[in-house]
Amino acid sequence: MGYTPAYFSFNAPGGRCEECKGEGTVKVEMQFMADVKMECEVCQGKRFKSDVLEVLYKEKNIYDVLEMTVNQAIEFFAEEKNIIKRLKPLQDVGLGYIKLGQSSSSLSGGENQRVKLAAFLANERHDPTLFIFDEPTVGLHFHDISVLLSSLNALVERGHTLLIVEHNMDVIKCADYVI
Repeated sequence: MGYTPAYFSFNAPGGRCEECKGEGTVKVEMQFMADVKMECEVCQGKRFKSDVLEVLYKEKNIYDVLEMTVNQAIEFFAEEKNIIKRLKPLQDVGLGYIKLGQSSSSLSGGENQRVKLAAFLANERHDPTLFIFDEPTVGLHFHDISVLLSSLNALVERGHTLLIVEHNMDVIKCADYVI
C-alpha cells in the first residue's frame, strides 16, 4: 500500500487520527472546572485512521498491537528477533505488564527509571558507567524487587557501578557499601 513506518506512528502526521493527534482522546476545556478528556469521536479511541487499521499482521492491526503488554507482545512476535531484542530488556527489569502504546506520562517514577535501565540494557555500551537510582523499588511487589535486583546485578557483573538511594532492606543487604 506504500505506507512508510512513520504512517504507523501516532507521533507524526499521516496514519494517525488528526482529530486527536493520535492520543485517542480529546481535551474538552471547561470554564471554572478541570478539563475533561473524552474518547475521540473520529477514531473511537483507536488513535489511527481507518485505512491504517485495515492493515493486519497475524490478524492484528496496529491498535491491537499497541494494546498488548510487553509479555503478550513477546509471545506474539516470538519469531521476530529484532522486536524481541527490544522488548526483552523491558521484561527483564520487571515491566512485562506495561502496554506497548502506554503513555510515558502514566508511568511512575520507578517505572520510568526501569524503562531507562531497559533502554541501556538493549543498547549497552561497553564503557564502565555510573548509574544513580533514586528509590527504584517504591511501590514494587517483593517479586518485582527480586527481578529488578537481578537486572542490577547483571549491570555490576558487566563492570558498571551503581549508586542507589534506597530504604528497602532487600536492596540494602546486596550493597557492597552502605552510607
